[in-house]
Amino acid sequence: MQPLSVVIITFNEARNIERAILSVVDVSDDIVVVDSFSTDETKAICEKYKVNFVENEWAGYSQQKNFANSLAKHDYILSLDADEALDEILKQEVLTLQQTGFNAIYVLNRLVNYCGQWIKHSTWYPDKKMRIFPRQSSTWEGALVHEQLAVDQSLDVIELAGHLHHYTYYNYTEHRSRADKYSELTALKMYQSGKKASIFKPYLSAFVRFISMFIIHLGFLDGYKGFKIAQISALSNIYKYKTLRKLNFENKNI
Repeated sequence: MQPLSVVIITFNEARNIERAILSVVDVSDDIVVVDSFSTDETKAICEKYKVNFVENEWAGYSQQKNFANSLAKHDYILSLDADEALDEILKQEVLTLQQTGFNAIYVLNRLVNYCGQWIKHSTWYPDKKMRIFPRQSSTWEGALVHEQLAVDQSLDVIELAGHLHHYTYYNYTEHRSRADKYSELTALKMYQSGKKASIFKPYLSAFVRFISMFIIHLGFLDGYKGFKIAQISALSNIYKYKTLRKLNFENKNI
């Protein structure tokens, strides 16, 4: 049986981390949790289980994940977010792979639970992520936000059955707050790469985003939750491009 390390990064994930750990205890004897000095009960919850809990100052998504990967014992890693959990079908897929051996990059299909409802449209599903990979030849890349996994291109990419359940937002206020945070980071990244935005860009972008998510990608089939997802995404697009314009204006680049 080929062993598998599970790597999780955390900060104030007391409401989620136990579910994540319990979903992988049957597939791994090496669960690594790298925490950015949480102020809630995250550490206490992790210490109830057989995990390698390490505290490390926040270094950005990519750097933090790469540091966590460096602590893994085994050749293959399952990268898990604290608010994710394997469903039973996916767990059995992983257990089967441990019997036959890992020899590829494995893609998991995330299914989002948004404010208590599973979302099947709205550009949020399917949501395929490379999450099982060889430790030595894989690296997280990207500055500030939207980290991506760089892998050995010679390896096959295989999608596993089942779902990676993603318990993302518990209320609309939380969604808006986090969406604006990502928009701010994205605007900073765009500014650093020399991008600009016209005075109309925030509103045109928001309109296109809403139509894409709610109409073209059938968000209306997710009901009111689909409407809120599209609405908040559109509003955060306005915030992103206004922030970009502000950065350029303050530095006299516009």
